[in-house]
Amino acid sequence: MLDSINVGVTGLLGYQQGLRTIANNTANLNTPGYKSSTLQFTDLFYSSSSSGGRSTQLGYGLDTAGTRLDFSQGDLRQTGNDFDLAVDGEGLFVLQDAQGQTSYTRAGQFGFDANGVLVSRVDGSKVMGIDEAGGSVEISLDGQRVAAGKETSLVRLTGNLSSTSTEETVSPVKVFDALGQEHALSVKFTNTHATSAGSWKVEVFDGTTLVGTSQVVFVDGEPTLSSSKLAFSYTPAGGVAQPLTLDLSADVTSFASGNLSTLAMTSQDGYAPGTLSKVTFDATGTLVATYSNGQTVKGSRLALGRFESLDAVEALGGGQFREAGGIPWTVGSAGEAGFGPLRAGMLEISNVDLSREFSSLVVMQRGYQASSQVISTANDMLQELFGMKNK
Repeated sequence: MLDSINVGVTGLLGYQQGLRTIANNTANLNTPGYKSSTLQFTDLFYSSSSSGGRSTQLGYGLDTAGTRLDFSQGDLRQTGNDFDLAVDGEGLFVLQDAQGQTSYTRAGQFGFDANGVLVSRVDGSKVMGIDEAGGSVEISLDGQRVAAGKETSLVRLTGNLSSTSTEETVSPVKVFDALGQEHALSVKFTNTHATSAGSWKVEVFDGTTLVGTSQVVFVDGEPTLSSSKLAFSYTPAGGVAQPLTLDLSADVTSFASGNLSTLAMTSQDGYAPGTLSKVTFDATGTLVATYSNGQTVKGSRLALGRFESLDAVEALGGGQFREAGGIPWTVGSAGEAGFGPLRAGMLEISNVDLSREFSSLVVMQRGYQASSQVISTANDMLQELFGMKNK
């Protein structure tokens, strides 16, 4: 009967651990990136005896074989914060603490610190990226807070230049110099049909200063190939010379339409300097910086880690895990080699199934009650035995 009491105690201890596991899962129901765990039960060793040719095996109760993490994906919840990140599929974000220790997490609660480095808002660990050589780098805004301007090299015009008009001026034609400063040019077309059929003299002015002169020739209302792109050299005041091409090759015509012309500038390839206005990450985990001049620049790419066996995972708390058992993880990028794509502005919430936890809670309670009843019954039997001895 003492053995029965010991067996009952193993049940109490085992179900107590099971209850604690359920309590931990339930408490982390709304914890981003939390992965639920299940306590595994097994029976203890047995003793064997033989009598009259029959073998008897008696067990010594309940044992626990550790917990098993459930890495199934939790729901992705929209947050509206561009630095909240979630992996839609396989992969964990790679973190590095101040001591250089690496850990992994599904809780993408990130932000840029005062130094412009992407860190976890939970403990300040750096969120690591991966370079082209597969090396580990930090995600930083250094060198990306300002975008340099670009000088204009190509200006596109479209529309109809009335063949019956004597002259036409397109203005303003806005261009940028090498320092990103904007200049308003004008392009004057003068009809020279009298000297050469279908020809127009083309003059570019910066204010009243002549930049250069060229010629465009129309045949059947279309510019000839050799004159569809006009090359000039433009030197802004106080600046350096820059090549400038007027592109008339697409959607520019010269047909009779009275004195009405619709020729106008549609685009140019230069832009002014810009300051950083927005930062986010695309589906591949690449940093995308948007500037006040409308330009976007791609930066570092987030690193993701993946394990092949749960034996390689150890939970650290704070939504973080690390390599265990000397088994290395695979590191790569979102959307490649089996890693899931990245979702910006979203967080993965806990994968705890509350209905399953409540069902397990009832089972643990019943098991605990049954084990305590075994102990109580064995104790009653012992008391009765001692009473018989006293009689």
